[in-house]
Amino acid sequence: MGNSSTARALPINLFEPKSADNKERQSTLVKQTTLKTAVETSGTGLHTAVPVRIRLLPAPPDTGYVFRRTDLGGFEIPATVELVAHCGYATTLMRTGVMLSTVEHLLSALRGLGVDNAFIEVDNLEIPIMDGSAEAFAEMIEEAGVVTQPLARRALLVREKISYEQGERRISVEPADSYQIDCLIDFDHPLIGVQHRTVELANGNFSREIASARTFGFTNEIEALRRANLIRGGSLDNAIVLTPEGMLNESGLRFTDEFVRHKILDIIGDFALLGMPILGKVKAERSGHIMHAGLMAKLLRVRSAWDIVDMPVPATPPACLTLR
Repeated sequence: MGNSSTARALPINLFEPKSADNKERQSTLVKQTTLKTAVETSGTGLHTAVPVRIRLLPAPPDTGYVFRRTDLGGFEIPATVELVAHCGYATTLMRTGVMLSTVEHLLSALRGLGVDNAFIEVDNLEIPIMDGSAEAFAEMIEEAGVVTQPLARRALLVREKISYEQGERRISVEPADSYQIDCLIDFDHPLIGVQHRTVELANGNFSREIASARTFGFTNEIEALRRANLIRGGSLDNAIVLTPEGMLNESGLRFTDEFVRHKILDIIGDFALLGMPILGKVKAERSGHIMHAGLMAKLLRVRSAWDIVDMPVPATPPACLTLR
């Protein structure tokens, strides 16, 4: 399969962003960023158990995140909402029959560390799970370095509250001055129960509070998942495995509320498929990948609910929100 042309990160082109009209305004805008140099690593796919090598590379302004399947001649799969194919136990993208699974942790690290543009080369059909968190990807980005580009960063400015619900599960996005995520989870398990956390995606909060939170699963689900050809690469090295009374991992938890932190990590990764950061507050209650995709699709359909703007530099450093 040959190379395709690189697509824009946002799957819609009904508008042009509001551009700066003078040099003074340009100086008050946040600039786009990319990686300073290429960096690579390897690992195993969580669901497929395939060995995978992944390489992150710099990309021009307005590229967004574009995956390249090097095992298929560099076939490109842009990280966009319109290419979401499956989102049960992981977010899977598909373009003209070519798939790429479990993209959310890597996308979370890119968005969480403020990288706007990157090419991602991968030589198999799933992003490696690493240790089940985004920490290894964050470390790759820090090793590569991040550089400023000449164009202004674009942001999706939320103007109206949009909600999406399925039974007791609900998620919404509403206007706010910065990118905030308010997440509540509720599991009938002694190590989880009800956990609630709010994080503002600013001031290094992602690296400090979110990046190292691992994915988790339950022993009573393992057999069914493996019958469905899922989690074939899963182990205690890349997930928190919960028994009815506790957990199998001898290393223990990294945070007492690691579970809700990981859910926030997933939200950041899935919403990176919008192609730009959000100026708004995402509120999630018992949500998951399917709910995230549903809200993004509904949001983009309601054209009055958002605008694309050049992101302004905050007048003062935003407060660090770590409410529980």
